[in-house]
Amino acid sequence: MESNLNKVLSMNRQQLSGQLYKYTNVVKGWQYRWFSVDAQGGLLSYYLCEPTGEDSNAHIVGSAPRGQVHLAGAVICPSDEDSKTFTVNCASGDMLKLRAVDARARQEWVDGLRAVVESHSNATGTALPPREQLAAHDAFGAARQQLQHTELSNAALARAIENLNGPLASTDPDLLVLKALSAATTHSLLQCLGLLQRHQELVPDPRLEQSF
Repeated sequence: MESNLNKVLSMNRQQLSGQLYKYTNVVKGWQYRWFSVDAQGGLLSYYLCEPTGEDSNAHIVGSAPRGQVHLAGAVICPSDEDSKTFTVNCASGDMLKLRAVDARARQEWVDGLRAVVESHSNATGTALPPREQLAAHDAFGAARQQLQHTELSNAALARAIENLNGPLASTDPDLLVLKALSAATTHSLLQCLGLLQRHQELVPDPRLEQSF
């Protein structure tokens, strides 16, 4: 609701901008980025930065954002793997896996981002009732996390096949098919999840239809 957004904006704005770890990929792992939220525009941007002990003294590298996502229809989910990590699952299918400095900072980010998401979802007429919205957040977040674990397993499988020294060679046709199917299936599931999320955001609220 708009009142929630105004409440967040009137509070300490550090929960809407600051340094976070961003998970890049299996090779590069976690990297520091400076994140900033344009609450009115519904945009989350991140920049290259040099990590410091204080957010207010962070040195941002360059003026253009390294990346930017729209928050309308996004699902913000705390991770169950620890007390600092959370994910931003966008309606476009993009996903950001982020880590705050501590549990309190994570909660501030989650509350602030959810308020922005709620405001912009309401503006487009796609918001669910609060209880159903929370259930959708949890469901999509849990599915996304399971697919993340699957991606890691696929990477481990690919490495194991490439490093084979036994009677089977890494170029064995059956193993190549297995590796390709595993990666393709996971990619398809991620696309399906993105489509389901966008569909859920576009379904009109039946209570609004009944009011006409």
